[in-house]
Amino acid sequence: MNLRDRINNDLKEAMKTGDKTRLETIRSIRALILEFEKSGSGKELTSDEEIRILTSAAKKRKEAIEQYRSANRNDLAEKEETELKIIEEYLPKQLTYEEILEEVKKIAAEINAKEKSDFPRLMPLAAKTLKGKADGKVIKEIVEKFLSIN
Repeated sequence: MNLRDRINNDLKEAMKTGDKTRLETIRSIRALILEFEKSGSGKELTSDEEIRILTSAAKKRKEAIEQYRSANRNDLAEKEETELKIIEEYLPKQLTYEEILEEVKKIAAEINAKEKSDFPRLMPLAAKTLKGKADGKVIKEIVEKFLSIN
């Protein structure tokens, strides 16, 4: 089942159960998908595009959570956290810190990256390999840490 079908099924289910937050969040994801399809770019909605759309939506929620927390608006931050959890249900399972580190080590070994100067070669490969499975900030942090230790 592709993302569009899954979203439509979950949208119907959220309407039946009356879960307003879930309904709003799923509608926002559906709107992003429709916006992509009607963008006129002629691109097909691939799994990579689905992940990009969902990752972007999750990133916006994370940024909003930080801003609301710094402004002492915990009520709004909690709403964003709930929406983030719903969005994450549609994303691939997120890797743990240790799993990301292991992947970075494998990639570094393949391209013989050992020094800080190897960052421009290692980071793009790590980001591409772990796309959708880990947050970009975490990947960058791990790559920098790995290269500074070696």
